[in-house]
Amino acid sequence: MTGAEAFAVEKLRFDEKGLLPVIVQDAGSKTVLTLAYMNEESLQKSLETKETWFWSRSRQQLWHKGETSGHTQRIVSMRYDCDGDALVVMVEPNGPACHTGAYSCFSQEVLTDADDEPVQADRFAILSELEELIAAREAERPEGSYTTYLFEKGVDKILKKVGEEAAEVIIAAKNRSREELRYEASDLIFHLMVLLREQKLPLDEVLTELQKRR
Repeated sequence: MTGAEAFAVEKLRFDEKGLLPVIVQDAGSKTVLTLAYMNEESLQKSLETKETWFWSRSRQQLWHKGETSGHTQRIVSMRYDCDGDALVVMVEPNGPACHTGAYSCFSQEVLTDADDEPVQADRFAILSELEELIAAREAERPEGSYTTYLFEKGVDKILKKVGEEAAEVIIAAKNRSREELRYEASDLIFHLMVLLREQKLPLDEVLTELQKRR
């Protein structure tokens, strides 16, 4: 390793077993996918290949995420914390992160305040929830899911649906039907977000572009 890679490694503090905890996060939906561990060798391989490599504490060996399942994780960015003893790795996942087939290893809920709406609720929170759900559908491909159907059919089908829904929005607006427009606009936003996921373009980048245009 050279340059910035070598500098970053020198800043890291591996524990007494030579390991570093690594939080893996979906670069698109921002969902935390898993917590794993790297030693210096797996970190080097991750930096060299731009895919995640870890150290298995149970098997006591190096492992390349997705080597057998095909569910690799392309590294988008990597950051270490203020103490240099933990990493956050942003990835583009090619399938589920969990060995159970789940999109994220963190799928078991312990505590939530979802039923208690805060006074100043984020009115755009549903977009984040929808982005995470679409990401999970792409990774897990549950049978019978309409979103799974779209991903299985591919970009041409998704593009066709975006076009159809855009046309429906125009018709609803021409009809001056508030209820119809609300329904069709929701369909359009959903299909557009499916397209963004298929194209690996995070919604954050679209929002950033809108901010630039203010």
